[in-house]
Amino acid sequence: MRGSLGEKIGEGAFAEVHAWAPGQVVKLFKAGVARRVAWWEARMTRAAFAAGAPAPEVFEEVTLEGRFGIVLTRLDGPTLTQLSRSGAMTPEQAGATLATLALAVHRTPPPADLLSLRDYMEGSLRLSGGALPAPIASGVMALVERLPREGGLCHCDLHPSNVIMTAQGPRLVDWTGAVRAPVGHDLGISHILLSEIIPDLVDDPERPRAIDAAMQAEYARLAGASPAALTAAMKPYLPVARALALLAGGAPTQRERLIQGVEAGLRSAD
Repeated sequence: MRGSLGEKIGEGAFAEVHAWAPGQVVKLFKAGVARRVAWWEARMTRAAFAAGAPAPEVFEEVTLEGRFGIVLTRLDGPTLTQLSRSGAMTPEQAGATLATLALAVHRTPPPADLLSLRDYMEGSLRLSGGALPAPIASGVMALVERLPREGGLCHCDLHPSNVIMTAQGPRLVDWTGAVRAPVGHDLGISHILLSEIIPDLVDDPERPRAIDAAMQAEYARLAGASPAALTAAMKPYLPVARALALLAGGAPTQRERLIQGVEAGLRSAD
């Protein structure tokens, strides 16, 4: 069914979400966002849904006034961020929800066309236009080359604003960064987002840090691993997570701190 652009129901850094047709929305990317980014998100979201991950269904891809859009299932419900900010969910509950979702993603068979972490990083650095200083980019790629090649489906942007609490259960959006990697990579990205990136952007910086602690503890419990083992699994991926945060842009005030974190992580990995 061909829809039409309706009311705006959400907006992020790179796209707006509008009503489209009954039960559907269109994620319309802003001018200046590379078409390959939007196209890749559509491809990864479609693959994740087909594999059984908690992702929305992709119905079609459209172009409206020169802007690329993805028509998706309309996921009605508040985000995990909205619920935790209002106090409707405690940080412990929000963290447990993230952990359950993460485990569901990691137990989903990885789609055949999923890029490896190595291929994803190589492509991201090549297309970044020198966003990372050359020595750091070389160091990150050298580290990635030493990390295990095997792994499963990783969402790679798992945080409360990407979780919509529907009547059918929590669902994950924004699958642009999905890769094939060990779980330590996915959990490491969530840890950096919740403990270093998001605290600078919210009214209560301790809330995302508490969510992070609860997520890591609950994931370890659900996976039958010790917290220490989970921390050890994440450690080699933290420089990669910080490098990805730098490639994504973000607040200029965080750039120097992230670069220092990447450099320290690379030194400890040598």
